Amino acid sequence: MTSAKAGGAEPNAAAAGKAGVRKAARVAGDSKLLEIPARVGFAASGVIQVLLGGLAIQFGVTQVGEADQTGALEEVTKIPGGFIVLWLAAIGLFALALWLITEAVLVRGRSGSAWSRRLQHLGKAMAYAVFGFTAVAFAQGHPSHASDTTRQLSTQILSTPGGQLLLGAVGLATFGIGVYFVVKGVRRRFRRDIRVPSGTAGRGVTILGVVGYLAKGIVVMAAGAAFVLAAITVQPANATGLTGGLDTLIQLPFGGLIIVVLGVGLIASGVYNVVRASLARF
Repeated sequence: MTSAKAGGAEPNAAAAGKAGVRKAARVAGDSKLLEIPARVGFAASGVIQVLLGGLAIQFGVTQVGEADQTGALEEVTKIPGGFIVLWLAAIGLFALALWLITEAVLVRGRSGSAWSRRLQHLGKAMAYAVFGFTAVAFAQGHPSHASDTTRQLSTQILSTPGGQLLLGAVGLATFGIGVYFVVKGVRRRFRRDIRVPSGTAGRGVTILGVVGYLAKGIVVMAAGAAFVLAAITVQPANATGLTGGLDTLIQLPFGGLIIVVLGVGLIASGVYNVVRASLARF
């Protein structure tokens, strides 16, 4: 009888543990101490995307330079007090990553859609955290360019057994994220993430979101295609993240014009994220 009680206590203890984790995550997610810096994170991400869009337009016109997140951060270092902006951006990005992790913990259910939402939250949390560490590196005067880091990582992956398949899988996953952004923009699912204003303001925010998600999705899809190409040809030089994606697009007919249009879309995405900083649902 005693053993039966002990055996029944284990599931109860596990359930209590899960409930405790969810409660802690809910408290963290509802905390104003986290919400405010997370909103700063949305705004910082938006400003970086605006700068990235400008660099993309410049690249599309001149076909010179690299348009990636580190290039945008480098532009921030050139303005007076830029290192302060970078530290604020890093704090906001880390807070945003933590909030997304709590959202992943709070997702209920074991269905495929529930796990998909968890993975989406965790994937975005990882991306924001990496971006935050990059901002810290620039603030401390030790910049590391995303294209070089990605190229080195791709080289290491290709040198391992089954590296081509692994890098190809990374490319397909990245391409899939880009498709997700495009679908989210076309179907206007991003409106679930914000309190949409009424009237003209609401229509303006919706247009910014649609254009921004479409542009961001296409650029990420191009980056994923570059990873797949690097895996097939065993040339890690092609796997350079967003820079590699834009290099792929520039080879197309009217590639420069396409990148300029995408640059305008990335600026729209950045403005949307700045607006989202005040409209986001927490």
